[in-house]
Amino acid sequence: MKEFLMIALGALIFVVVFQIAKASEYVSILKGEEKTRKQNNRINAFFLLGFLVFGLIGVWYCNELLYPKTLFPQGSASVEGEEIDSMMMITIILTGIIFIITQVLLFWFSFKYQENDNRKAYYFAHSTKLELIWTTIPAIVLAILIVFGLKAWFKITGDAPKDAIVVEVTGHQFAWEFRYPGPDKVLGKTNYKLYTAKNNLGVDFNDPASHDDIHVNTTMHLPVGVPVKMVIHSQDVIHDVGLPHFRLKMDAVPGIPTTQWFTPKITTEEMRKKTGNPEFTYEISCDQLCGANHFAMRGVIIVETMEEYKKWLAEQTSEYSNLFPEKTAPAINTTDSTAKQTAQVLETKK
Repeated sequence: MKEFLMIALGALIFVVVFQIAKASEYVSILKGEEKTRKQNNRINAFFLLGFLVFGLIGVWYCNELLYPKTLFPQGSASVEGEEIDSMMMITIILTGIIFIITQVLLFWFSFKYQENDNRKAYYFAHSTKLELIWTTIPAIVLAILIVFGLKAWFKITGDAPKDAIVVEVTGHQFAWEFRYPGPDKVLGKTNYKLYTAKNNLGVDFNDPASHDDIHVNTTMHLPVGVPVKMVIHSQDVIHDVGLPHFRLKMDAVPGIPTTQWFTPKITTEEMRKKTGNPEFTYEISCDQLCGANHFAMRGVIIVETMEEYKKWLAEQTSEYSNLFPEKTAPAINTTDSTAKQTAQVLETKK
């Protein structure tokens, strides 16, 4: 509320000053004080130059102040994100140069070509050459940027490498849930009609491929240096998987699975040392306004070594065995020496 009142007060002061200035100008004209008006005009021209200088200094200062607080100094945490960063920097450099040139010309022309009794204004209605220049050149530059952008987009949304780890990401108001395939490396089928309070992903357990799938909430574990393919779903409204540290995002659309893949290159522990923040975590956010608690729709990604990832994976139990423990009693493993002896005893008794 305080900020709103300050903004309103600033706007009111601006309007009052503007109206007083205009009224003063009209009074001067009515009194025949043409000389005063021209003098004020020259003063305003110098003010424009001052505004240009202070404005450019402000742009530089804001960059120096805020750049360290962005994600750019950390660098991309994924291999594919490096290309996104490069395109972003190229775009910022190009638009920055154009911004400075156009602003300098705008304020300089306003100063240089201020009202002058000894100069007659030149007017021309059309210039085909000028139209072609300022239309064709930006169009070519933008087309090149778009081509590079599409190339990167088709790469991360295309076929993932054959050795990629598959993770199913499901969003709903207001949380993320993850499902990993088991040893068969195949995710079981899902069907929204099978949704229950316990089976909240609607997994079809009649599909044998689903029996070894692992279901985890909130936290996603990924191995470093290995491609990861995300199969993305939404159970209610449109969400968006936002991976800011990996420079990726993808919509989660109800009824339409979407995919993207990337290769993590920095573990969570390495990033903690790099940023000097022992509490650092990779975040999976929702980048699409999805309801009242949209702000709280957050997940955590832990990037770890392959050994740590395998250890974590081995500690997990399948969702099928959690829901149907009576159907998943451990069978005798005849490859184990003790189990072999037990089997032989049972065979002798028969």
